[in-house]
Amino acid sequence: MLEWNLAATADYKPHTPGGCTTCLGALTIGTDYTRNVAYYIIAHASKFVRPGSVRIGSNQPGSLLNVAFKTSDGKKVLIVLNNGGNAQPFNIQYKGRQVTTELAPGAVGTYVW
Repeated sequence: MLEWNLAATADYKPHTPGGCTTCLGALTIGTDYTRNVAYYIIAHASKFVRPGSVRIGSNQPGSLLNVAFKTSDGKKVLIVLNNGGNAQPFNIQYKGRQVTTELAPGAVGTYVW
C-alpha cells in the first residue's frame, strides 16, 4: 500500500488532478483530527522499518500481501497481511532454514530476524 496523503480534509482534499478523489489520508483534519487506518499502518511499519532500511522483496502468494526489508543494522523485517477470509498458513524461508506460521483473516504479522 502506498499512502499519498498523510492528512486530508473530510471531503478528501487535497488530491492531485486525476488522482484518487475518495482516498483518506492517515489523518482527517477538521476542527479536530481523526486517525484513520493508514495512521496505524504507518505507525506499525515505521516501528520496525527504520530510516536507512531498503526493500529487498515482496510477492503475493494467494491472499498474503507482504513486503520484506533489510534494516541499516542488517536485520530482516517481513510484514505480511492476510487479505483473505480464512486463516492462512505459510512458510518463511531464509538461508536454508524455515519456520511455519499462520495468520488469521485480516491479521498482520511482523517478523524480524
